Amino acid sequence: MFFQRKNISCPLMYEKIPLSTLIDDLTFIVFDTETTGFQVATTDRLIEIGAVPVNRLKVMENDRFQTYVNPQRQISREIIELTSITNDKVSGAPVASEAIQDFFDYIESHEAVCLVGHYVGFDHLVLKSELKREKLALKKLFTIDTLDLIGFIAPSYDMRDLERYAMAFGTRIYDRHSAIGDALTTAYLFTELLQQFKDRGHSTWGELIKATDSQMRSMQF
Repeated sequence: MFFQRKNISCPLMYEKIPLSTLIDDLTFIVFDTETTGFQVATTDRLIEIGAVPVNRLKVMENDRFQTYVNPQRQISREIIELTSITNDKVSGAPVASEAIQDFFDYIESHEAVCLVGHYVGFDHLVLKSELKREKLALKKLFTIDTLDLIGFIAPSYDMRDLERYAMAFGTRIYDRHSAIGDALTTAYLFTELLQQFKDRGHSTWGELIKATDSQMRSMQF
């Protein structure tokens, strides 16, 4: 007998937004995650989610989302040194499925068109893997990766690190290896990229999707 997973959808608006909608009129949620390591599909677990809205090309810093997550395992000394997230900080935090549901409630309250991240495929995998552990299948998660937008705007750039990109584009840098810090750094980088995207004559949601088309396969209608 096969056990069928229950589907859980991320409450994004991308299916309902006309492609002709101006980027200036959209709300994006920029997010990041921290984990106990990179093997998130197997042994490693989520320990923090951080997010901030970008509305009308402005970062809404005072409307941020942040939660620690109880990984139900010990955090290694190396990860504690890297992230400053201690076992004490997560001991009373919600477990992953509860934290993700809180995050989805936050997304829904902002009527965001999509999620944005730097190397966002990793963060997508983190959410998917945590929900899979609870026999839940994640659906309708549409993301834009800042790397794809950088590749469209400045294809000669051959860096990967978020901080180096922020320095190259002259945008703000917050605490590294903190989910909320990296989300804020990514959000300011994203708004600068959107402005440069507009300066090149592109202004609509449809044009943004086309420019970052490596993510189009994530759309599920």
